[in-house]
Amino acid sequence: MQLPKKVILCEVGLRDGLQNEKTHLTTAQKGSVVRQVMEAGCRVVELGSFVSQKAVPQMADTDALFTQYGGAPGMEFRALVANQKGVERAAACGCRKVKLNVSASRAHNLANLNMTPEESVNRFADCCAIAKDHRIAVSGSISMAFGSPWETRIPLDDVLRIAEAYLRVGVKEVSLSDTSGMAVPSLVYEYCLAGEKAFPETVWWFHFHNSRGAAMANILAAMEAGATRFDTSLCGLGGCPFVPGAAGNIATEDVVHMLGGMGVDTGMDVDRTLEAARALRVLVAHDTDSYLLRAGCSKDLIRELPVKQTLPK
Repeated sequence: MQLPKKVILCEVGLRDGLQNEKTHLTTAQKGSVVRQVMEAGCRVVELGSFVSQKAVPQMADTDALFTQYGGAPGMEFRALVANQKGVERAAACGCRKVKLNVSASRAHNLANLNMTPEESVNRFADCCAIAKDHRIAVSGSISMAFGSPWETRIPLDDVLRIAEAYLRVGVKEVSLSDTSGMAVPSLVYEYCLAGEKAFPETVWWFHFHNSRGAAMANILAAMEAGATRFDTSLCGLGGCPFVPGAAGNIATEDVVHMLGGMGVDTGMDVDRTLEAARALRVLVAHDTDSYLLRAGCSKDLIRELPVKQTLPK
């Protein structure tokens, strides 16, 4: 297998994971997760989102989290924004990077953002202009990039047109998200190569939900195509309210464990990552879609062989 020697993981559990939880964590509890993730070696974290607090009350304290942790040295903290107001909130609390989102699925974009993909694209320029004025970096996300419950497979040309729209407004970092969990490795490999060929100046991220158990295989397929940046979520928390049966993002601890066993450097310590996942599972108070939380690390199965004893005659 032709795999990169090093990858970068972005922890999205504090946003993608917690926004779907019935239990609303306090700011202090979220802070404990942030500290544990940092101690585990993660250097890119999505702290939350600047969206309607009425619509997503789990994210109401994103401003407070950035005020407390946004200035941590060596860290990249980012947040999802839906509109210009979100960018302004980000600027007010010291957030230095925001992520815009548009769905490659017309039906999903209407349900999620209440506008068509084209309308979302038209608003990119205004959001980017405000971000530039406040020296805030901007990345872009394309949800439903590999498939949608409404349109099934999303044509590659549709995805590339949205990526091109991001480039036109100066956004050179784009995430392809398998929100519906419908991606398969061959499709991921194809889209990854095509995106790199069409827009080599773009920094690509990949965000795989594990609804049908294919997320880990999709990560490997993307890596074989040259990808080195992936979103992951502690405990495998997450989902999407507009996708029936949607599961969370692939569990951070599972990815760190697998890649570590393959000799691919994530910069994260698997034991500390697993500790963070265990602590978060206690906070959300339910079982999660994490293999490592169920089975532990492979190395923990290894036991010292007993000293051979001579049987009595």
